[in-house]
Amino acid sequence: MRFSYVLLPDHPLQESLASIRLADELGFHACYAADETWHKDMWLLFAAAAVQTGRIRLGPSLSSVVLREPTLIAQALATLDELSGGRAEGVLSCGNFGLLAQYGVDWSRIRPLSRTKEALHVVRTLLDEGAIDHSGEFFTYDGLFTFARPVQEHLPVKLGAMRGPKSFEAAGELSDGCHHALGYTREAHDYAVRHIRAGAERAGKDWRSLDIGAWIVFATGADGAAAKEAARSMVGIYASSMPEEQLRRNGVEPEELKPVIEAIAAGDLARGIELTSPEVAERLSVSGTPEECLERIRQDIEPSGVNHVICAVTDSVLVKAFTGRQVDGVASVDEQLRLIHERIMPAWG
Repeated sequence: MRFSYVLLPDHPLQESLASIRLADELGFHACYAADETWHKDMWLLFAAAAVQTGRIRLGPSLSSVVLREPTLIAQALATLDELSGGRAEGVLSCGNFGLLAQYGVDWSRIRPLSRTKEALHVVRTLLDEGAIDHSGEFFTYDGLFTFARPVQEHLPVKLGAMRGPKSFEAAGELSDGCHHALGYTREAHDYAVRHIRAGAERAGKDWRSLDIGAWIVFATGADGAAAKEAARSMVGIYASSMPEEQLRRNGVEPEELKPVIEAIAAGDLARGIELTSPEVAERLSVSGTPEECLERIRQDIEPSGVNHVICAVTDSVLVKAFTGRQVDGVASVDEQLRLIHERIMPAWG
């Protein structure tokens, strides 16, 4: 089992760089970030981090192939790979539907999976060959080339997925793995891995060789109640992007969250948090003491075949930035990274 840290680039940048350096020192597999307009630019942050770290892998989880042209994603990945000495990787999808709506994009009209599959082909071709001729449904290039070349012989590119089943199968068949966002139950992970495996086997690949990541809202600390409250402050924001079938796979009926989602959609985050029950928050996060978090991972995530836990670490700074709430007693990002390293990661040697 590998462990990675995913950040939303909303902390002061020098603090984020310090946290990435710490994750590097502690042996985390990767640091990922959301490539979204809402946050500070992750590509510039990771360019700075690349020259301050030595082992940790860096890249987007995920980058939207609607808001960022796929050849520019390939160019950025190759540039980051050179800066980091061969430590870049990326995760692609159509992106956050809430953010797309703010750009006036109706996701139901853009054929998201077809667009993502074609974009994956574009990124893979430009990374591997440095040039592309392509006439597709969504993207067209005539003799396009780049001098941005990766250091790695094969720079990993994966797909992000939530709903399924076709997106999970496409990840297994066409890419280097899948980051399954916001899955918390054995049922949810069994479903994802079953379809990732089907796609991999269709392509003649060993599904166990793929990066199968669980991207989770995560908060831990000695004060488990404070960690759970921090997670509760963020759960509704994340859950508002979850399809109904995904909510059900995570043991939550959509009707339970309807008032929360309506409040958040209206811009009333405080009301949305108030309406998010502690029970729902626990189901839709991994939070509490390190021992509680370890038990959730061993019970609900690992048995399905997931080989990578990707922790969206939630602290009081992030909660305040998103919601304006002050939650006391929450461990800082750096404290949580140390707790993961000292009291969770050793369970896997």
